[in-house]
Amino acid sequence: MNINKDESLISNIFGFMRFPLIIKNFYSNKDNFNIIILGIPSEITCTGKPGSKLAPNSIRESSIHLTWEKYKWPWKFQLNKYIKIIDGGDLIYKTGNINDLNKNIYKKILNILKLKKKILFLGGDHYITLPILRTYKKIYKNISLIHFDAHTDTYYNNNLFDHGSVFYQAKKENLISKKNTIQIGIRTYINKKIFKIININEIYKLSTKKIIKIINKTIEKKPTYISFDIDCIDPSYAPGTGTPVINGITIHKILKIIRKLKNINIIGIDIVEVSPIYDISGITSLTAATLATEFLYLLTYNYMKNKNNEKR
Repeated sequence: MNINKDESLISNIFGFMRFPLIIKNFYSNKDNFNIIILGIPSEITCTGKPGSKLAPNSIRESSIHLTWEKYKWPWKFQLNKYIKIIDGGDLIYKTGNINDLNKNIYKKILNILKLKKKILFLGGDHYITLPILRTYKKIYKNISLIHFDAHTDTYYNNNLFDHGSVFYQAKKENLISKKNTIQIGIRTYINKKIFKIININEIYKLSTKKIIKIINKTIEKKPTYISFDIDCIDPSYAPGTGTPVINGITIHKILKIIRKLKNINIIGIDIVEVSPIYDISGITSLTAATLATEFLYLLTYNYMKNKNNEKR
C-alpha cells in the first residue's frame, strides 16, 4: 500500500470520500474548487425524533465505503478527475440560536455562490433549506425546485421556524413558485393546490421516462435546486430518520430517477433528515452517502458537458 494513499475503509475518515478538507470562513478564487460539500448540523426545528445534527459526520464516515471503486457504476468517469471537489466541513453557529444559524448560512453560502461554485449540503433537519433558498434567491432570479420527500412540508401552523412548513414559507416569500416546483414521493396529507406532486402511487404507476418528462416540464430550463429528505426512501432502506413513513420509494427506483436528471441546470442540492442514532446498522447514512455521490456525478457530468459545449 502506498504510504501516501490510505486505501483503508476504516481509517482517516475526515472529508467526504477523502476529498480534500478545506475549512474556511470565506473562500476565494485562489482555493480553486468547483464543488464544495458543506455540513449543516442543525436540528433546532425538529418536531419528531431528534438526531439529525449528527448526520453530516455519520454520512462522511459511511462515504468511505464508496471509495474503493475507481468510479461508481454505472458512471464512466472518476470523481475529481475533471473537476475539483472539496469538503468545507460544517457550518459554525451558536448552538440553539436559530437567528445565528440563518445569518451564518446566508454569509457562508453567499460567499461561495459569488464564486460561481456548486454546493452539496449535508443536513441537518429540513428547515435549513429555507435560509439556503433565501440566499440562492439573491443570486438567481427564478429558481425551480425538485423536492423529494414523504411529506410536502407545506403545513401552515403559524410558526416560521418549523421543518414541516419550509416550502409553505418559501412560497410565501416568493423564493419558489407553484409553476416551477415539483414534489416527488409524497405519501402523507396532500394539498395539490400548492405545488405539482407525484405521489407514491404515481411513482410506481408511471415509467421513469414519464416521471422525468413531468419533472422537466415543471422546472423548464431554469436554475434548479434539489432538496432530498431521506424519508422519501422507504424505511426498510433508511430507518434512521425522525419522521419515517412506510411505503416509500425503493433505492433502485430513486437511483433510476436521479440518474436521468443529467440535463438540468442544477445550482445546489441538500440531503436532510438523516438521524443516525435510530439506525445501528448505518444503512441510512450509507444510503445518504450513496445519494450524495450520485448527485456529485450529476454535477460533474453537467460541468463536463458545458465545457465541451464551450469548445464547439
